[in-house]
Amino acid sequence: MEYINPLGEEKVSKLLIKFSVPAIVGMMINALYNIVDRIYIGNAKDLGTNGIAGITIGFPIMIILLAIGILFGVGGATLFSMRLGQKKPEEAEKALGNSLFLLIASGVIITIFGSIFLEPLLVLFGASKEVLPYSVEYMRIILFGAVFQVVSMGINNFIRADGNPKLAMYTMFLGAGTNILLDPIFIFVFKMGMAGAALATILSQLFSAIWVVSYFLGKHSNHKLKSENMKPHMNTIVKITSLGIPGFAMQVANSLLNAILNRGLRQYGGDIAVTGMGVINSVQTILFMPVIGLNQGVQPIVSFNFGAKKFERVKTAVKQAILVATIIVVVGYVVMRIFPTQLISLFNRDEELLAFGKTALISWMLFMPVVGFQVIASNFFQAIGRSNSAMFLTLSRQVIFLIPALIIFPQIWGITGLMYSAAFADFFSTLITGIWFYFGIKNIDKYGLKEIKNAPAQ
Repeated sequence: MEYINPLGEEKVSKLLIKFSVPAIVGMMINALYNIVDRIYIGNAKDLGTNGIAGITIGFPIMIILLAIGILFGVGGATLFSMRLGQKKPEEAEKALGNSLFLLIASGVIITIFGSIFLEPLLVLFGASKEVLPYSVEYMRIILFGAVFQVVSMGINNFIRADGNPKLAMYTMFLGAGTNILLDPIFIFVFKMGMAGAALATILSQLFSAIWVVSYFLGKHSNHKLKSENMKPHMNTIVKITSLGIPGFAMQVANSLLNAILNRGLRQYGGDIAVTGMGVINSVQTILFMPVIGLNQGVQPIVSFNFGAKKFERVKTAVKQAILVATIIVVVGYVVMRIFPTQLISLFNRDEELLAFGKTALISWMLFMPVVGFQVIASNFFQAIGRSNSAMFLTLSRQVIFLIPALIIFPQIWGITGLMYSAAFADFFSTLITGIWFYFGIKNIDKYGLKEIKNAPAQ
């Protein structure tokens, strides 16, 4: 009996709940990797604000690891879903195998080159003499586990696309749960400090990587990981990369802007401002992760139905996702405005940090309510294979608006200008995305016919 994928048949709202809720929960749990590290480190007597600043300085490198996971994980899973929608399971499994090869190879390369150039990179990213030792101690171990992180993150997207969103959520529970358990043991019991926090992180990622690969080797997956499909296939690699480039480019730009931001924070506000932004990034992660999870949940629904030429289902899924995303960010915005001090104090109760963090949190996230639409609408183009449009829209916030604002605004208004740069970028990138999205939805039938024409023969 032929397997019928529910992505093309079940009610869209039911699918959105089925795929997005586990992804949202999973992303919230996954966000605890860095957040838990910062909470434990920030409350450790011998680490405190310098420890948080050390992780913040190394954050651009960690974003690069995330970018690799998105490039070959989301890109590959998008191709996987589209080929399943086109009833080409062999092509889908080839996308899975090639993605795993690319993730492993890129993880090894990052470990080697990152370890060689670690200290110069951290200084370039804004590490002071006081903060540099903390950052080096943490990041050297994180880089050692780069392969585990990119594989667990990347292949987990395929589990969701294979029709098992709950299992994809359990992957994140496994990783984050292990990290939460090991952090206090290594930091406080074994007194390993920054190294202990990093070791807890990479061990949890190792367990997650073993879990996701085992799934596609076992009996519970609908499609299998086969050794012959790990042999590099140039056309498949090109397609995976092109579909993953928008999210990858967004994260690389995010890494660059974090480096620029950290240097600006140190110049105009000192190490306490760097620490404060590290805390704000953690709070921002907590508030935005549900939207990222929602976006991951809607991606296979959109990609499958686009490949199956069910364009009305695509429109319904995207519109419902935008509505839910907007509700999520508005609720988060209200919480942030009512409890800014309480959110900052979770990480450290230093009076100077609390004073800076409260003001900076509100100004940095001033236009947060529009971000949900911007994320879903821009990634809609990636899910239907319109990589150029998706890349332009995802980069519009970071590259076109935010990075220039981070450079120009503080020269005019100092640290205050730096903190309002994000609001400026959020508003104008959302405006551009809205225009692009209107015409994208209007022309989706034309895009679908073009993709079908260019698809490889089975």
